[in-house]
Amino acid sequence: MFQPELETISRDELHHLQNERLQKTVTRVYEHVPFYRKQLDKMGIHPKDFAGIDELSQLPFTVKKDLRDYYPRGLFAAPPHEIVRLHASSGTKGKPTVVGYTRQDLNHWADVCARSIVAAGGTPGDTFHNAYGYGLFTGGLGIHAGGEKLGVSVVPASAGSRMRHITLIEDLKPRGIAGTPTFLLSIGETMRQNGKDPKKSSLEYGIFGAEPWTEEMRRELEEMWGIQAVDIYGLSEVMGPGVAIECWEEKQGLHIFEDHFLVEVIHPDTGRPVEENETGELVFTSLTKEALPLLRYRTGDLASLSTKPCRCGRTHVRMSRVKGRIDDMLIIRGVNVFPMEIEPVVLEHQELAPHYQIVIEKKGSLDELTVEVELADTCQGVDLEGLNRHLRRKLKDVLQISVQVQIGTPGTIPRSQGKAVRIIDKRTN
Repeated sequence: MFQPELETISRDELHHLQNERLQKTVTRVYEHVPFYRKQLDKMGIHPKDFAGIDELSQLPFTVKKDLRDYYPRGLFAAPPHEIVRLHASSGTKGKPTVVGYTRQDLNHWADVCARSIVAAGGTPGDTFHNAYGYGLFTGGLGIHAGGEKLGVSVVPASAGSRMRHITLIEDLKPRGIAGTPTFLLSIGETMRQNGKDPKKSSLEYGIFGAEPWTEEMRRELEEMWGIQAVDIYGLSEVMGPGVAIECWEEKQGLHIFEDHFLVEVIHPDTGRPVEENETGELVFTSLTKEALPLLRYRTGDLASLSTKPCRCGRTHVRMSRVKGRIDDMLIIRGVNVFPMEIEPVVLEHQELAPHYQIVIEKKGSLDELTVEVELADTCQGVDLEGLNRHLRRKLKDVLQISVQVQIGTPGTIPRSQGKAVRIIDKRTN
C-alpha cells in the first residue's frame, strides 16, 4: 500500500477523522461560499452548532446545475491567488463545470492516485503508460501526478495514434497502463491486424475508467492482453480519478478513500439513504478539498456500498462498479432501458467484436432502438441472418422490448480515443 496507516485505519479512527474534517469543511463553505451560506442559513445550520456526521442528512444536496448556475468560479472556497490548477468538463450537456485546485488539493489528489496505482499492482520503479487524455479532462494529469508521487516512470502517451501507442509499449516496456477500456481494446485490435500479439507485451496490469464497462469487458481485456484489469472511479467535481479503485487481490468492489471522501447512497427519488448492498445514487461530500469543497454532491451514478472485509487489508468501504447513470436511462416505448444492459449480450458472442452503438430514431409515433454491432476480424462463414435473429431475441429478453440489430463488417463501429460514444439519439435532430 502507498499509505497503509490511512488505508488500513480502524473504522472508529476513520469515523473520528471524518467527523473532524467534515466540521472543517462545513465551516469553510459557510465562511467562503455565499451559495452554501444561504442554503445553511435557510436550514438553520451554523458551523459552531454542527455536530458532524450524525447530522450529515441535514446538510443540503449539491447538484451539477448548481455548478453551472455559478459558472465559472461561484462555488470556489479559495481566493484566486491560491488556485494553482483549473480543469473543466466537456460541457456537452450544457455549460462546462469548472473545478479548481490549491497546492494542497493537488497533493491529496496525487496521494489517492498513487494509492490507486499500488492497488492495481503497481510498484515504485515501474514504467507506466498513461493513455488517458491530457488537458482540461482530469484523467491524464491526475494519474500522471499519482505515478510520479509513487515513483514510477510515467509515459504521458495521452490519446492519439494507435500505432504510436504500440511503438511506445514495445520500446519502453511498461508494466502498467491506464486509459479507457475501449481505447485499449482498439490498440490491441490494431496490434493483431499488424500480426502482433498483445498478450506478449510487457503489460501486467491496467487501470480503466472514464466510461462504464462490464465484467464481460474485463474478461475481454484480460484475455487480449494477459493483464489484471481493475476499475477506477472518479469525477472532476469531487476530485478526478482516484476517488475509488478495485484492488487486484479481489476485484470485488472499489475501495473508496474515505479519509478524503464521505460517501452515501440514496434513493434517487426520495433522497433517503438505502440499505447496504442496495443500489442507489452515489453522493459524495469533500473532506479535504480547499478550492472546491462540495456538500452531498449527487453524482447521478448508480451503485451500492459494502462494508465486507477485503483480503487486501484495506478497511475503507467498497462501492460496486457503477451500474448506470440516472440520466443515461432511456425510455423506449414506455420501458426503462439502461445502455449497459446491452454490452454483456454483445460480448458473449465470439462472432462479434467488442464494440457497439445504440441508435434511437422516431418511426412514426413510436421510438425505435437499433443496436449496431460488427463482426470480429477472425469470424468467417457466419450465418448473418441466424445471428441477427438470435441477437434480437436475446436483447428482447434482456431489455423487455423489441429492437433492431444491424451487423456490420469489421471496423464499422467508430473507435474513440477517449470515452466511447455509445448512444446516438436522432430523435432530437
